[in-house]
Amino acid sequence: MGSHVSHLEAAIDGTRLPARTLSTTHRGRPLWVRYDLESVGRAVSREDLANRPSTLWRYRELLPVEHDENIVSLGEGCTPLVPCPRLGAALGVENLWIKDESQLPTGSFKSRGLAMAVSMAKELGVKRLAIPTAGNAGGALAAYGARAGLETFVFLPADTPLVNRREAALFGARAFLVDGLITDCGAIVREGADRMGWFDVSTLKEPYRIEGKKTMGLELAEDFEWSLPEWVLYPTGGGTGLIGMWKAFAELGRLGWLESDALPRMVSCQSDGCAPIVRAFEAGERFAEEFEDPATLASGLRVPKAVGDFMILDAVRSSGGCARAAAEGRIPDAMARAAALEGISLCPEAAACLVVLEDLATEGSISRTDRVVVFNTGAAQKYVEVLPDDPPVVPRLASGQVDFDRLPEGS
Repeated sequence: MGSHVSHLEAAIDGTRLPARTLSTTHRGRPLWVRYDLESVGRAVSREDLANRPSTLWRYRELLPVEHDENIVSLGEGCTPLVPCPRLGAALGVENLWIKDESQLPTGSFKSRGLAMAVSMAKELGVKRLAIPTAGNAGGALAAYGARAGLETFVFLPADTPLVNRREAALFGARAFLVDGLITDCGAIVREGADRMGWFDVSTLKEPYRIEGKKTMGLELAEDFEWSLPEWVLYPTGGGTGLIGMWKAFAELGRLGWLESDALPRMVSCQSDGCAPIVRAFEAGERFAEEFEDPATLASGLRVPKAVGDFMILDAVRSSGGCARAAAEGRIPDAMARAAALEGISLCPEAAACLVVLEDLATEGSISRTDRVVVFNTGAAQKYVEVLPDDPPVVPRLASGQVDFDRLPEGS
């Protein structure tokens, strides 16, 4: 099909760089992928999308892969937008939806970014990839790397959730536990680049994971028939998804595909156990200081310093949104509430968004009738350490000695 990419652009200062080259960062900061949107508009209309398969590759003209044979796919379909009236009522809003990314091939939104990054690595001739990860990205890289026949190295903090540790090895990656944080894992990847010959696909250290993540925004526009909701709450560690969606909305606006100029207010949600973006937002700063001694059961939020901090903050402020921290102790209850009221397998990162939503609704910042979307970025089953213990939560019954009058009490 070809590509409509025109060039790469440094996010920090606008420097223009050539497309179709293996690129990392500029002055240590991320790159944007830019498109010839006039050419895109001539090639496709929003109505054309309705006749295409329901996968993220339906947005082919707004994606960077040039040759179809280089697409690395595990069948990543468009994810459901699930109305949640009971949960919304409990939180103080009438129009709540959860965009459920847990139904992607590797159980999290990381499938989007790594599908794109690995496809572009294949297209640009890369043979070996490496990533530092606090959780789901490692398994996604390992899976898509296996699909592409590429060698992958995954470095995880030693206290990364069990499932994340094991899935990377299951998919054939060379996985290593590191005594430290994701920033320590990142240092290993950087230090080993020359000696090991791997390409660093860390968050925002290459330009293409954003392009995969922006498909969340493209899908959301379609989900709402090209009239976007008033609020989007997004769990923010490295922030690629929030940045990518804001980029998607800008591109759709320039294409003239949106029904209104009104864009969602973006809310960057963190835990008070690791909230560098929130601190910078509240202080009016464009760059965030590293968060000391980060600790949260939402492992994807435990990113003490994000290379794209200014991009997150720029998007939040441009949208009229905010950055807020959830009280760490309220996250497990929010997970349980979503599961019990709506049957959704909510990860702790998304649960942090529900805590923030309840706070904003209580304050009156979000009105009861506003349309609100929360992104569930992964499946609860991938966080076995966070799930309730058995047997205290699930009562044990002796066969043949059941008191049926007491069963309604349950757990």
